Amino acid sequence: MKQRLTVLGSTGSIGTSTLDVVARHPDRYEIFALSAATQVDAIAAQCARFRPRFAAMASPAHARALRDALAAQGSATEVLDTPDALEAIASHPDVDAVMAAIVGAAGLAPCLAAARAGKRLLLANKEALVVGGEVFMSAVRDGGATLLPIDSEHSAIFQCLPEDAASWPRRVDHILLTASGGPFRTREPASLREVTPEQACAHPNFSMGRKISVDSATMMNKALEVIEARWLFNLSPEQIRVVIHPQQIIHSMVQFKDASVLAQLGTPDMRVPIACGLAWPERIESGTPALDFSRLAALTFEEADAVRFPGLHLSWHALRAAPGTTAVLNAANEVAVASFLERRIRFDQIHRLNLETLEAVSPSNPDSLGALLELDARARSAARHGAERLAA
Repeated sequence: MKQRLTVLGSTGSIGTSTLDVVARHPDRYEIFALSAATQVDAIAAQCARFRPRFAAMASPAHARALRDALAAQGSATEVLDTPDALEAIASHPDVDAVMAAIVGAAGLAPCLAAARAGKRLLLANKEALVVGGEVFMSAVRDGGATLLPIDSEHSAIFQCLPEDAASWPRRVDHILLTASGGPFRTREPASLREVTPEQACAHPNFSMGRKISVDSATMMNKALEVIEARWLFNLSPEQIRVVIHPQQIIHSMVQFKDASVLAQLGTPDMRVPIACGLAWPERIESGTPALDFSRLAALTFEEADAVRFPGLHLSWHALRAAPGTTAVLNAANEVAVASFLERRIRFDQIHRLNLETLEAVSPSNPDSLGALLELDARARSAARHGAERLAA
């Protein structure tokens, strides 16, 4: 039988790449539901092509616009806009797998719903683990869900690790997450105060959304990936390391206790980890060109500079701090990046705002979705006040 798939965040870069892979295998997959925030025309076109049973929008106004667009094309897709619409399409009994590609803390609730319902959960939403931590992993265990990482680095680690997870503690010494270094890898740190949003969004290897692109430029994306890896692979903070690899051909590595290293290589294209997650443990064609080693340039590696990329090192600080600190860091960063993109604070003030928010908000071991959302709201409020002070 075909695998029925819900794609949360279908109009973003991960969502569109997922649909590209799905379209190559109509005998294996069918789209059950799609969701988007505001891009009515884009999701209407996706509904016309993939004919999902449901589509969910973030607001009633956008849902009305989508209903009108679908009615005009004679679509039978039902449009949802209720507060629990994302949870409903993520946990529906007819769904086999969920691609979680919503950026930010907004993706936590539907990820939890899919986990509790025992779905095959393809996780491209870092924040589910950065914010959810043990709460999310408990839902995965209790629901019997299959959790498969879609971030290229975590997918690479997953592919390099032995299938027997119980053997990891006695076999794995540490993992190495690779990072491109973003567009400012070679710039003088003092010059970063002049960076514009347009420059920060110009990633050297990938075409991504604006928020993720800024996170790549500050290396905060890698900080979130360090936190994510701690939960995905049950590692201590000391077992997670980061190395700059500008070519992004090696996506990440595992070093074992005998000092051997396994690495996963591939063309920098998100369709590879998406195809891996969709078909695991099988392999399917992704649409990505294969590496041509005869034309491959030199592969280089550099230390992750704490002066140029101070945000990266907040990850280890947050992991060693009180439970919930990683949720505070994530909330602060979302506010800081939005403030930068709105030109209210400078690029170099993103880290300052994150640090000030960590100092201002003390978590108290949140143990439920409600407690996590309350902590997230407190952190955002503190970060917004901090951004106003910096902008004054």
